[in-house]
Amino acid sequence: MTATEAGFEQLERRLEDDGINGVVEELIQQLREAKRFHDLFEAMKMQIRHGLGLPLLYSDGGDDLSAEQRDQLEEGLIDACHEVGLALIADGQPRDGWMYLKPVGDKGEAAEALQRLGDDDEILDELIEVCLHEGVDPERGFSLVLQHHGTCNAITTFESLIYRPDNMDLTGICRLLLSHVHQELKASLIADIERQSGSAPDESTVAELVADRDWLFGQHIYHLDTTHLSSTVRFARMLDDPDSLEMALDLVEYGRRLHEQFQYPGEEPFVDQYIASGLYFDALAGRRIDESKTFFKDRADNVDPAEHGTMAREVYVELLHRLGEDGAAVQACVDLKLAESQSLGVAPSLMELCDAADDFQSMLDYCRTNDSLLGFGMALLQASSQKSPSAS
Repeated sequence: MTATEAGFEQLERRLEDDGINGVVEELIQQLREAKRFHDLFEAMKMQIRHGLGLPLLYSDGGDDLSAEQRDQLEEGLIDACHEVGLALIADGQPRDGWMYLKPVGDKGEAAEALQRLGDDDEILDELIEVCLHEGVDPERGFSLVLQHHGTCNAITTFESLIYRPDNMDLTGICRLLLSHVHQELKASLIADIERQSGSAPDESTVAELVADRDWLFGQHIYHLDTTHLSSTVRFARMLDDPDSLEMALDLVEYGRRLHEQFQYPGEEPFVDQYIASGLYFDALAGRRIDESKTFFKDRADNVDPAEHGTMAREVYVELLHRLGEDGAAVQACVDLKLAESQSLGVAPSLMELCDAADDFQSMLDYCRTNDSLLGFGMALLQASSQKSPSAS
């Protein structure tokens, strides 16, 4: 007798001895032991429905449920999704497991379960999909892309994530990319210096390594794919922690020394990418603040938005905000007429800036001048709620 035939007979015996409850319990036990998890979920659904006095199988006619039955059914299904989802992940099926866990909404527990899996080639693509693209553990997913698919693929992947509609927080994976590219560049420089000079350098940063070694640069010389360098510097503008800023400035110091053919122009206000980015990073690090504000204000005032869009204006307002000068950012937003333009989403909105500056009068005045009834009402309500949080 095969194991399956024995299982059939056991189900028949349970029906005789214990009725429907016995059959369902036996079915669930056998399916758990056989790791037939999709079938297990269906059996668990039947158990939940039977316990609520509903037909074992859902029909197109629907269920006539009381509020209590609806709550109990939902709670039971969530528990079933939880068990089956975790079991599938533990069995090396992350994509199917997340399909069940997604309705539960507990990304933390899913991430812990995924951490217990290795990154074998057989499940690598599924791990990246669930961790990164489903947002369960973005940093682990992105680190797998870097580790197994290389810098070029990682940069392409990061670029695609910027335009996700769900506004995933990219700062963690941006730090991973920046650190990875920085280490690649540093290792390449050290190897080249050792090869040409006969000894390893003592310096510890890229800026120090290149400071007195002009011979590292020339018309056909580079130590890192220069498109990777350019993209990473651009992405790094979203970071502001001290370590990231110093790594970004290291990349800028290297980039600005490259031959001009490798210094690709960016978009306004970062046309001269390494010079402008250096000012930007320095300001966030608390250095050259006045010089940086002067530079970006000039670009905001003089770059034609009809030709180049509003990026230069938004970057200036965003920089003021990130420097903690929210009152000045509000005024700049009004003066540059950003609230009247189609925003790129780089700078906070006028409402957000007024909230940060605790200055809703500027928003109210702006809305009066521009006949914005909705904006005026929103600002009025926001200002009132700030004064009296319990107001209703």
